[in-house]
Amino acid sequence: MVNDTTTLNINEIFYSIQGESTLAGLPCTFIRLQGCGLRCSWCDTPYALDVHEQANVLTLDEITATVERFGCTLVEITGGEPLEQPHVHDLMSHLCDKGFRVMVETGGYCDVKQIDPRVKKIVDFKCPSSGMVKRNFMQNIDCLTPDDEVKFVVGTEEDYLWTRALIIEHRLSERCTVLLSPVFGVLEPVVLSQWLLRDHLDARLQLQMHKFIWHPEQRGV
Repeated sequence: MVNDTTTLNINEIFYSIQGESTLAGLPCTFIRLQGCGLRCSWCDTPYALDVHEQANVLTLDEITATVERFGCTLVEITGGEPLEQPHVHDLMSHLCDKGFRVMVETGGYCDVKQIDPRVKKIVDFKCPSSGMVKRNFMQNIDCLTPDDEVKFVVGTEEDYLWTRALIIEHRLSERCTVLLSPVFGVLEPVVLSQWLLRDHLDARLQLQMHKFIWHPEQRGV
């Protein structure tokens, strides 16, 4: 049962086109939580990093009511880093109970073990050029299911080689879908494509669709 006093610090809630994952292109409601303990070199949501900024402190019922107004059954919880707020688990389960198809995108440094099994996990392990590679919590690999996805944001060839080694070592492609995304405006997609093809790597190239539809720095899309 949901406690009507339980709150989360929300940066924004908006309705847009899913720009990433195997569900790219579908209408989706996004719940962006405020605060993240990482400082990735290529972070494209710096406005959601400061954990001390009280953006919109909302109860679970208030969040759910906002989501319901968009009339979309697909919901992604993102950040910042959503798993830094413990009550996000209550929110995910509550939305699943309401019949929503729920995804959560996490930076890979928080334990995903407690995530409701009905939720699709998208785990974004950090490559060397992010500056945060030492923060990866590799035990999360053991929690992946066939419905989950792993994402690597690749900015350099070193990133790619590190990613390739990790995929092979842990046989990630046998566990779940593996996505490789070039850092927007830094690594040309054609270069990452050539590396993937050269190595016959069992992974999917991913582009951030929303950055091609709208201006790359536009918020709320």
